[in-house]
Amino acid sequence: MDFSNISENLPVIVMIVGLILLQFFLKRRRKPEITRQEITQDLLSEVRLNQALLETFSLRQKPKKFETVSWQINKSKLDFLDESLQAALSQTFMMVADANQQIGAAKKYKSTSYMVSIDMGKLKNSLAKSREGLEEWLQSTTGTKDPSPQTPDIIDSLLGRR
Repeated sequence: MDFSNISENLPVIVMIVGLILLQFFLKRRRKPEITRQEITQDLLSEVRLNQALLETFSLRQKPKKFETVSWQINKSKLDFLDESLQAALSQTFMMVADANQQIGAAKKYKSTSYMVSIDMGKLKNSLAKSREGLEEWLQSTTGTKDPSPQTPDIIDSLLGRR
């Protein structure tokens, strides 16, 4: 290998390595505590996704489990919501967890008979009630139902993701 021309490219190499290190250290910073608005938006996104999964549930050959990650992470942090909304969310995600158990059993035993016990109408109404409550809270707090836009980081800008 010929390293005689490295001095010409050294500033570019140092700048690239510097940007990578800067991005690495910026990502390692401790994230601030999640806000009420972010919790609500995460739950709302999960409810919307579950509604979409429910709409296509009967069309799928293999059923797909509903999402509960945001609920599992944030269910103990919802004291800022009214009690009726907290109860609606709790009931909704209990029904979702039960449906996921039935879906898991159906997949495990390769039988659709487990799916009969899932009350789709009740789950649909419960998801709609939860969505409505979360959207109302966001509307009254932030003035919008849509999630706030995320700012891209350096790597996203360099790779053209934004």
